[in-house]
Amino acid sequence: MDPEKKSVRVTIYGQPYTLRVAEDPREVEELAREVDRLMETIAGKTGQGDATRVAVLASLHLADRLRLLERDLAALKQRVGQKSEQFSLLLDQALGE
Repeated sequence: MDPEKKSVRVTIYGQPYTLRVAEDPREVEELAREVDRLMETIAGKTGQGDATRVAVLASLHLADRLRLLERDLAALKQRVGQKSEQFSLLLDQALGE
C-alpha cells in the first residue's frame, strides 16, 4: 500500500466510490460533488435516469468545457507571445537610442 495515498469515500449519482488519492482528499471530494451535481442536472433536464446515459452526457459536457478552455489557453498563449515580442522590440529600441 502506498503510504502517500489516502482513501476518500465519495458518492456520485447515488453510487458510492472509494478512491485512493495522492492529492488533497478535499479536492477530490469537491470534484465528486461537482460531477454529482452535473449528473443530477443532466438527469433532470433530459428525463434520463439511466446512470450510463447520464454519465456519457456528463462526459461529453465536460469534454466540451475542456476543449473550450484549451482553445482559450492557446489564444492566451499566442497573445502573450505577441506582447512579449512587442515589449522586446520596444526595449531594444529604447536601449539602442
